[in-house]
Amino acid sequence: MTVKNMVSRALLAALFTMVVVGCSGDDEEGGMVASEQSKVLNREKTGSSAYDLLSAETYSKIVLEFIYVEGYEPAAQSVENLKSFIEARMHKPGGIVIEERWIDSPGLSEYSVNDVFELEKEERMRYSDKEEGEITVFAFFADQASDKNEGNKVTLGAAYLNTSFVIYESTIREVSGRAGTSGRISMESTVLQHEFGHLLGLVDLGTPMQEDHLDEENGHHCDNEDCLMYYQAESGGGISGLINGGSIPQLHAQCLADLRANGGK
Repeated sequence: MTVKNMVSRALLAALFTMVVVGCSGDDEEGGMVASEQSKVLNREKTGSSAYDLLSAETYSKIVLEFIYVEGYEPAAQSVENLKSFIEARMHKPGGIVIEERWIDSPGLSEYSVNDVFELEKEERMRYSDKEEGEITVFAFFADQASDKNEGNKVTLGAAYLNTSFVIYESTIREVSGRAGTSGRISMESTVLQHEFGHLLGLVDLGTPMQEDHLDEENGHHCDNEDCLMYYQAESGGGISGLINGGSIPQLHAQCLADLRANGGK
């Protein structure tokens, strides 16, 4: 299976969608030029690196490489919220490193996941290194919407490979700015953590379920309506409904049990 086909299939499982109701290495930049062999570690299907992310057996340190179009950076508080989420769920005694940098806009009017993957191949500087005990995650914060948007259905993010996801930042800012919806930081934090949950193999996406809580009608999501991984975090007034009083939804007990059984906390 080609990487592009893998990306397309992974997208079906990990799209973060909201139905609005009414509403390469580069020496000059200071990074390492990664070998093709090392890149393979970061080009597998979504959820396949869940154990490596959760445990410290192979990787004791995690590096988050956040790339954004100038002016579309994530809020500092949203990044801190994600860091707290990682600290609570993953064993990384070597630490959590977050590297952010901006790029010029590619000039696209919309982004498919394959567009994002092509951008990742050009811009990603950090790749997992088993000898160094370092696993890396790449995220792109986009200045335009997803090509999957249709009518009142908009996409906020997607986890598309084992250590890669995209956040449609322009869409989050647009939606969160509407009356009656959650604020930007609450919504942005929810999307970030939900997509990271897919990288951690939730739900039944690489981390085995300890008991059945899969919402089969809505893909790899939890069937508990209060859980961070519930599908309504992706649909309708659903995301605002989950963010009660500005509080980011938490993982339900069954999701937490899955993560603990697969090497997490």
